[in-house]
Amino acid sequence: MEAVPLRAYLVDDEPLAIERLARLLSAFDRIHIAGSATDPAQAVAFLNAQDAGYIDVVFLDIQMPAINGFDLLARLDTQPFVIFTTAYDEYALRAFEVNSIDYLVKPIEPPQLARALGKLDRIRPLAKPAWQQSPDLPHLLQQLAASLRDQRRDYPRRVASRVGERISFLDLDAVTHFIAHDKLTYAVVNGHRHAVDQTIADLERRLDPARFLRVHRSALVNADWIHEVNSWFAGKVVVSLKDPQRTQIAVARDRVRFLKTSLGIQ
Repeated sequence: MEAVPLRAYLVDDEPLAIERLARLLSAFDRIHIAGSATDPAQAVAFLNAQDAGYIDVVFLDIQMPAINGFDLLARLDTQPFVIFTTAYDEYALRAFEVNSIDYLVKPIEPPQLARALGKLDRIRPLAKPAWQQSPDLPHLLQQLAASLRDQRRDYPRRVASRVGERISFLDLDAVTHFIAHDKLTYAVVNGHRHAVDQTIADLERRLDPARFLRVHRSALVNADWIHEVNSWFAGKVVVSLKDPQRTQIAVARDRVRFLKTSLGIQ
């Protein structure tokens, strides 16, 4: 007997994010997109109008204006399976506290999406209705929603690193720099590399620009860890870090002026 596709509903206030996710999901035969919304209030109305269990999984953005992802869930009559999508690792840990299958850091990549869907396949047949209808869940969702509203303007203090099914959270204070290598991005702590699910460009947009400085297309440096800036021959500039390894990172020519201005160097 042919397997019935899972019905997915997509919620994100960015239309381009919806389009990209829908395109990625189209590669999976077992997924049918039952609908989408860029307006969280519209999503609440749609999901509450469906019979319980009609939607198998909701892909839900956490950061949305007016109604954030936790607010949305708190307004639902029946809790669905959720795969959170977020641009901020700081909210990932909170996402795991609720009825979440997984979280995906934007921009979502096919391997991460395949992993989340595989996790859904494993968990869904074993889930109990009582687990989804915990009497404590609405209160927890309301707390998380309020916390998210209060901290919306804050920059993340941690970044998530994933190795297989294991996820760890790194304090950004300890991250000396981020580097891209062989199509992967790494956060470097005490000389050790930790893979993260974001590109250097994504990190540049999401982290505190006063602390994390883009010195090269493949490198983002924590200004708190800069020991010195050296000008070498032919106009080459190198940043030396004050980690035990005394790591040196070349600065791209078009980023030298930006770096010096950011550090208050004439």
